[in-house]
Amino acid sequence: MKDVITLGDAMITFNPAVKGPMKYVQSFHRNVGGAELNFAIGCARLGLSTGWISRLGNDEFGRHILNFVRGEGVDISEVKLVDGYPTSLNFKEIMEDGSGRTFYYREKSPTETLTVDSLNEEYIRQAKVLHVTGVFAAVDQHKNVELIKKACSLAKKHNVLVSLDPNIRLKLWSKEEARTALTTILPDVDVLLTGTDEAELLFGVTEMDDVLAKCREFGIRYGAIKLGSDGAAGFDPDQVIHKGAVKPRKVVDTVGAGDGFDAGFIYGLLQNWDLDKILRFANTIGAMVVSVSGDNEGLPYLEDVLVETGEKKFIER
Repeated sequence: MKDVITLGDAMITFNPAVKGPMKYVQSFHRNVGGAELNFAIGCARLGLSTGWISRLGNDEFGRHILNFVRGEGVDISEVKLVDGYPTSLNFKEIMEDGSGRTFYYREKSPTETLTVDSLNEEYIRQAKVLHVTGVFAAVDQHKNVELIKKACSLAKKHNVLVSLDPNIRLKLWSKEEARTALTTILPDVDVLLTGTDEAELLFGVTEMDDVLAKCREFGIRYGAIKLGSDGAAGFDPDQVIHKGAVKPRKVVDTVGAGDGFDAGFIYGLLQNWDLDKILRFANTIGAMVVSVSGDNEGLPYLEDVLVETGEKKFIER
């Protein structure tokens, strides 16, 4: 049985060798990225049994991603290399303050060959949590939304928790398209992990009480509103609490922080921790991720997080 499985795309990420506008960058470092993939790696590094459902191009980049993910301890039995579809790419622009932009080259994605009929019901049945995001939905908003809805319905059929991070990328679709598509998924969602802008886009409200009321309408039992430098507000069936941010040592690259937070939240939920501890743990991971350049390079191992929270002593030598 898997603790967590996720469904989604992956890309080769080209990170700039220097900071500043991308048009002036002369060289890039090759890495691996993708929201769902980052989440899977984050969970695996925390010690969760993790699986990933995807398709990659049958090319050198696809093989590189497959080997990388296997090396991280993520189960890839539901990942296949397909001919005729190039592995997706993105190029990142990182400014001096750590902010940045991403430029995608993911048309004719290998995940176009991932269909409703290709979903393995038994694989989903044997998981505790199915995690999905709006990024994969946006890559092909018609086919992939139906694919996600089918995966979620199979999860609900077998009492598997469904977790959603809207992770809305407006370079991939419009606000209206995102709202229409993602609200059709919400009735099957048990855990919502979102930012304030995404919550406003989905529900048309910004106040926590109003967001919570909307979540209750959809039957969402657990979740968090990620507030960046203000921490996060979390809720469960009994309470709503706010937990302040953990100050990062230095903000280097903000990409992947939300995926790391998601992994930390799901980890705490599976450990049956109280909400305050879950938020502290997830916030700590988010702060650790932004201190390291790269999509998933900063995702910590469980021992590293426990050292950071003071629950374990670091032995230097």
